[in-house]
Amino acid sequence: MISYMDLIKHELAGIYGEDVLRDVCKMIKLYDIYDGKGQDWETPGNLDYQPTKKKTNYIKKLIKEEARFLFGKTPEFKVASKNEDAAAGLNTFLNETLKKNHFSEKIIKGARDCFIGKRVAMKIIGGKDRPLKINFVPSMGFVYEPIDDQVDELKSIVFFYAINDKEDKRYQRVWKQKFWLENGICRMDEGVYNGYGELVEKRYESFDTGLDFIPAKVIINDGLSGDLKGESDVEELLYNQEAFNRLSSDDIDALKFNMFPQTVAVNANRESLEKIKISPAALIDLQTDETVDDGQAQMYKLESSFSYDARLEHTLRRLKNEMHELLNIPNVSPEELRGFITSGKSMKALYWQMITRCEEKYATWRPALEWLGRSVIRMAQVYGVGDAPNTDDFTVSVENIYPLFDDELEEKSCDMQAVNTQTMSRKSYINKWNTEVKEDYADSELKQMRLEREMLEESYAAPVTAFE
Repeated sequence: MISYMDLIKHELAGIYGEDVLRDVCKMIKLYDIYDGKGQDWETPGNLDYQPTKKKTNYIKKLIKEEARFLFGKTPEFKVASKNEDAAAGLNTFLNETLKKNHFSEKIIKGARDCFIGKRVAMKIIGGKDRPLKINFVPSMGFVYEPIDDQVDELKSIVFFYAINDKEDKRYQRVWKQKFWLENGICRMDEGVYNGYGELVEKRYESFDTGLDFIPAKVIINDGLSGDLKGESDVEELLYNQEAFNRLSSDDIDALKFNMFPQTVAVNANRESLEKIKISPAALIDLQTDETVDDGQAQMYKLESSFSYDARLEHTLRRLKNEMHELLNIPNVSPEELRGFITSGKSMKALYWQMITRCEEKYATWRPALEWLGRSVIRMAQVYGVGDAPNTDDFTVSVENIYPLFDDELEEKSCDMQAVNTQTMSRKSYINKWNTEVKEDYADSELKQMRLEREMLEESYAAPVTAFE
């Protein structure tokens, strides 16, 4: 595998650079643990049997479940502006760009990378005559340097990946791209390097991107104030996962050695034992060994009385629940939900800790996603991409949506009461419960309702003609 150490040493010097190098080695192990390869353990080599190594990868399951709950429903991007026409145009352009980039899929995978490798980078690429592309880069594909007193602002960021994987470093090829700010201008270097970090092919050198910001944003998973690395959710689960795998494997071995009864022969003649046939209704000619002075040949079955089912099941269940509790993910298996009332309110209560954990993560993700929306629009305006209105008077907001089971009928009834008590407008009610239709659907419905009401009022007010 190509080593990026020389590239990192060239870009990051001092204590911070050494810390990043150590962290890269840890991240490789974390991804191995997530995939299951890093969950292996050593067994004694002097055993007379091959120990079982059963891996039930709960780490991968929980990380996927966490990312699925956070971004299973794609966050909604909304652009607001005093100019309603400009806001509508920017909304259309931004959402179409996200859709073309398969943003719904990418953000879930990006969240997994963030939870595993402690951080992830959002990157926007494109230019004149090139559509804008949005990518999420895992922690092993970039290094960055923040501004000294502003850890959430980038001074520079370097992206790299291996083009080939040859053993000889002279023929290894690594693509590298660097963005940095210089006098308020974002510049870029891009080229291909060998395994020693030496330039092989130069593509761009100090290229003026035309931007006044770096088109990338680093999202840190958890961590403390000023933390540049973040924390991995995989590390929290590792010890419980190892204990679970070992107990499950030992259980299989114990079952192998204790599920079959052993046949015991006492004072039996060797020749008669060799002639015994094991088959239904077979006759056993068991003879006593002639060398035995006192005793008679006997044969019986030795059954194991070893029992540990209850204790093992309790321990495995406790380890599994501890892994769920570490990430605040409720265990909603059919066995755990037996007898549980699964209404919308009860499910929301069950997921309450998960919701609060995701709200904490959104405190980091929401500003980054709002930056993404603003940056896509600004880059489109600079490069003339698409039909985004050319205005600086706009704001981008992001609303998170959790994939929870809701009591829709009950919520509709509450909203209707709010409409009747005039604490909610009819237009807001129609927009809320008709999200799949066009934006002007509420206006057309209200207009139709007014026309029908006027027709009814006119019919009631018309004079009645008596029969003559």
